[in-house]
Amino acid sequence: MSAQAQERFYTIDDIEALPDGQRAELIDGVIYDMAPPSTWHQRFVHHLDRMIGNYIADHRGDCEVFPAPFAVFLNRDDYNYFEPDITVICDPSKINEKGCSGAPDWVIEIVSPSSKYMDYVRKMLKYQAAGVREYWIIDYGRKRVTVYNFTKESTEEYSLSEKIPVGIYNGDLQIDFSAMKL
Repeated sequence: MSAQAQERFYTIDDIEALPDGQRAELIDGVIYDMAPPSTWHQRFVHHLDRMIGNYIADHRGDCEVFPAPFAVFLNRDDYNYFEPDITVICDPSKINEKGCSGAPDWVIEIVSPSSKYMDYVRKMLKYQAAGVREYWIIDYGRKRVTVYNFTKESTEEYSLSEKIPVGIYNGDLQIDFSAMKL
């Protein structure tokens, strides 16, 4: 019988011990380094944060929107830690000084060529299993937005030229990317 190397499982303590400025996510005990975001990526994040935040403020909503970096302790365990590009939380009891403890209501990820598998498969499955109500993947390269409405068990694809209805707001909020300088 040959000896096999044991895989190391990391915890949130390991994420918190990373040097300042180094960003990473932890999924099932595996650390995934995050590349610095590009300028267009940050434009998307800023645009979305502003649109969603304005909608919540205008409608005196209970939800809060948080742009990255914002910690999501998805499964309330020591082996999963996410930093979605945009996180919307409607249950204030999930928000604490460290971030969100449990599943947010709406998560948006802006995909990069190096993160496609992570966003479309690994994160999608984790978000769905944890109870996230709605998950968007913005793929600038394809000029597409994939919307997973886990509550209705549906998936829709939109182009960036369409107004996209937000399921957690029953379509009352529609995100319009055409106003952005892409």
